[in-house]
Amino acid sequence: MITLFFKRAIEDIFKNRFLNLVTIITISLSILIASAFILFFVNTSEIINSWEKGLRIMAYLKPEINNDGLKDLKLAIQSLNDVDTLQFISKQEALSRLKAQMEHQSSLFENLTLNPLPDSIEIRMKASTESWQKIDSLAAQIEALPQIDEVEYGQRWVGRFAQIISLFRLAGYAIGTLFFMATIFIVANTIRLVIYSRREEVEIMRLVGATDNFIKIPFYFEGLIQGALGAIIGLVILYIAFIFISANIEKEFFSGLFRFHFLSPTLLLTILLVSMLVGWLGCYISLKQFLKQ
Repeated sequence: MITLFFKRAIEDIFKNRFLNLVTIITISLSILIASAFILFFVNTSEIINSWEKGLRIMAYLKPEINNDGLKDLKLAIQSLNDVDTLQFISKQEALSRLKAQMEHQSSLFENLTLNPLPDSIEIRMKASTESWQKIDSLAAQIEALPQIDEVEYGQRWVGRFAQIISLFRLAGYAIGTLFFMATIFIVANTIRLVIYSRREEVEIMRLVGATDNFIKIPFYFEGLIQGALGAIIGLVILYIAFIFISANIEKEFFSGLFRFHFLSPTLLLTILLVSMLVGWLGCYISLKQFLKQ
């Protein structure tokens, strides 16, 4: 029986090719846009997480600190919550590191008579506590210590970037919901037109004793097929665009530091099922209104 219903659904799709093609294209565009947002959020979240894991706090010391003061300072910092390790970096070592990093601009240091860099302590946090709120709190506690002149952590701007991503995520949810509702509406109207073109056939089937389920199930299969085809087309287009764009971005900006990832199999399956649900809901709404009449 299921094979019969499936066969009838396929026949209806080919019989009303134009209407079904419009529906499938609409679903595929909706899936393409929604999936692109999801893909963007997945990769930006991974980038932010990778930055957080490599995050360190640099505490610059006041010039008059002595050895005893340095020892007390290390103990004070180590006693703070969320501190994992710390390392003292003398200003001589800091200058040596800077020269090594800027070896191609070594002429800048030729006339340097005094070391302008301060002594510093590099602090790393426990992996389980790396969050922006705790980093800010820990930085504030370190900066309040009397031996500390200034505190910096170079990726502070990533926190603001993460807030911007959150705003984009909310926009993505809103756009996704809008496309979800619009697609259901389009699918429902397409199925309504198909049913209207076959209204005489449906009336004859009801007159000879066909149940509502016997009439509805092929249309449900039709909606599921439309949703599946729309999802597959949209995801294939997204994958082709992803391969092209990610290769260029990785080469130009990240140079092997970060590798972009496509949607996981679980997410792909979820998107496919949601798309099929959209097709089914469109059919359900149309059939419910039609059969009432």
